[in-house]
Order: sequence, then structure tokens, then C-alpha cells
Amino acid sequence: MTVQMVIEVQDRQGAQTIMRALDGYKIRVRSGIERTKRRLATFEALYGVDTARFLGEMTAEDLAGGDLEYVDWAGEAKLLEGLAAELKERRPDAIPDLE
Repeated sequence: MTVQMVIEVQDRQGAQTIMRALDGYKIRVRSGIERTKRRLATFEALYGVDTARFLGEMTAEDLAGGDLEYVDWAGEAKLLEGLAAELKERRPDAIPDLE
């Protein structure tokens, strides 16, 4: 399902303000993606397996930190998935150039 939102503004300055806010949001999402990738890389280095293998084959008992560490690692993987989907929704081709 596709949902479209139309925002009407009084002038070009109002539109540019909205565009800057959206750009700032995308920057924060990208920053979150990079931070999450670093956290995943820490787990991967510690256990010598990539996140896909961890999710598919490992259990909390396989980790030194047990349940808490498992939830942390799996949560970071889920967070990355959500952030990537969020960024993908903000397609640059769907937003007109106002400059």
C-alpha cells in the first residue's frame, strides 16, 4: 500500500524549511545506521560470526553474556533493519528540487 502526503505551504521559504527538516531527519537516520553497524561489528568480532549466522544458528547459551547479550545483539539487528527501511522510504526522487 502506498500513502502519499501533500503539504501546502505559503511560499518557497516554507517549502525549503520543510525540506531542510527532512534532510536533517535523513542525516539522523543515517547516523543511527552507522552507529548500529558499529555495534553489530563489535558483537561479530567478539564471537567471530556475522549477524546473519548469529540470528539463524545461535542461542543465548552460545554467548558469554547469555540472554541479555542475545537480546542486545538481536535488537541491534532489528534496529538496523528498521532504520534501513525508514531511510528507503525517504526516496530522494519523490521530493522535488526547490533550489
